[in-house]
Amino acid sequence: MKKITLLFVFLLLSFYAFSQALPTFQLGVKGGMNLAKFKTKDTFSSDNKGGYYGGIWARIGGAGIHLQPELYLSGKNSSLVTASGQENSVKFTSLDVPILIGTKIGAAGFGVRLNTGPVFTFILDEKQNFGQAASSAFNGNFKDKALAWQFGVGLDIGKLNIDGRYESGLSQINSAGGYPTTKLNLYTIGVGFRIF
Repeated sequence: MKKITLLFVFLLLSFYAFSQALPTFQLGVKGGMNLAKFKTKDTFSSDNKGGYYGGIWARIGGAGIHLQPELYLSGKNSSLVTASGQENSVKFTSLDVPILIGTKIGAAGFGVRLNTGPVFTFILDEKQNFGQAASSAFNGNFKDKALAWQFGVGLDIGKLNIDGRYESGLSQINSAGGYPTTKLNLYTIGVGFRIF
């Protein structure tokens, strides 16, 4: 009887390990909000301002590791403020392409995910709004693409998923003369749904 029980346990563990090693594919949609803030040196300060994002994600994986490419349309808002109080409010519309690698802890449709990876951003539209005291020299010359790195945690409950992430800008996004190094950092939270 003991041998049969041990054999049964061994078969169950083998089946579980085999099922974890099989590659899987998932596809879903997601939307949420972001808080964007410019990271600068010296001259300017910056405030977190709210924006949005929405798009699709895919998850391909096996053996407890997955690759998660995503494609989002994002609206990001932030501002640069000089020591004298001049403000440049900036709004970006961008196409964001995170390519994340992660792992999931859990089973039976419930689990916690950890992921990290690069984000490629392509600026589609950019608007700047100056206060009355701001001069044309305060006009930023923002680049049309940027690179950042994301760190995130997610929760899967059946087909529903919730994600929170921090995105650290790696590339300078402003090439205007007189501006300090300017990078864009974000916090995002989103809710998604797995289609299949």
